[in-house]
Amino acid sequence: MNDQLQSFARKELLDGLAQLPASWQRTFRLMYGRKNGKRSVEDAEIMPIEEVVNEVPEERLDLAMQQIYASIKKNAPQKSAEAVVNSI
Repeated sequence: MNDQLQSFARKELLDGLAQLPASWQRTFRLMYGRKNGKRSVEDAEIMPIEEVVNEVPEERLDLAMQQIYASIKKNAPQKSAEAVVNSI
């Protein structure tokens, strides 16, 4: 993957993560912020999300994007219901 595509993928990840609740971002940190077990859970949990996204290996960017898109889709009905409740 060339540098331009990697940059695009990382921006998409950040944009997608911004749409998800903190609990989903925590899961992303644990999945991609541990450096294959070299970093503790505690350290991964407090990492800035931008740093985690920058550490996603090139070969896992596509998978990470698929996971974020699926999470957004799964979270959409919940957000819609919350919007209806909050508008009452």
